[in-house]
Amino acid sequence: MSDTWLVAGLGNPGPGYAGNRHNVGQMVLAELASRASASFKNHKANAAIAEGRIVPGGPKFVLAKPNTYMNLSGGPISALLKFYSLDPSRLIVLHDELDIPFDTVRLKFGGGHGGHNGIRDTIAHLGTGDFTRVRIGIGRPPGRQPAADFVLRDFSSDERTVLPNLLVDAADAVELIATEGLPAAQLKFHTAG
Repeated sequence: MSDTWLVAGLGNPGPGYAGNRHNVGQMVLAELASRASASFKNHKANAAIAEGRIVPGGPKFVLAKPNTYMNLSGGPISALLKFYSLDPSRLIVLHDELDIPFDTVRLKFGGGHGGHNGIRDTIAHLGTGDFTRVRIGIGRPPGRQPAADFVLRDFSSDERTVLPNLLVDAADAVELIATEGLPAAQLKFHTAG
């Protein structure tokens, strides 16, 4: 069995979106790429990828940022799974989650899209929801602010002081899933208090 994992960080392309809450999955990829001393380069699957191992002899990670908008993420992810001959069970998708409090990481395998357009498109392209999700909590918008506006805004200054810890936690979760399995990672991140 392959020791390779495809880790896709969802978000929108371009510098104007880089600091948005919706792009937190791609922010985690930057942390993982730094750990693996890997740099992103464009791939024919319409994604920027970085390949490497975080620990010598450990699993190989293919870190992928689709070059498409969030709601069209599935095409590049599907193409990369085919290119690397990987089953969807070797896919970890990093994405923002409104229904989880900010600064919280939750992990799951399978299930529906929960209203998340990037996950919806990925499931549609793969024909299955059987992949691992690292759900990065961004919390609900304040007051009556529409969710669509909230996710396309940058993190607040208060949130930005905590954000580096959240990115490290999510990156740690990816490493743990790949080395010890999802149940061990869930035990660590779902019981952390």
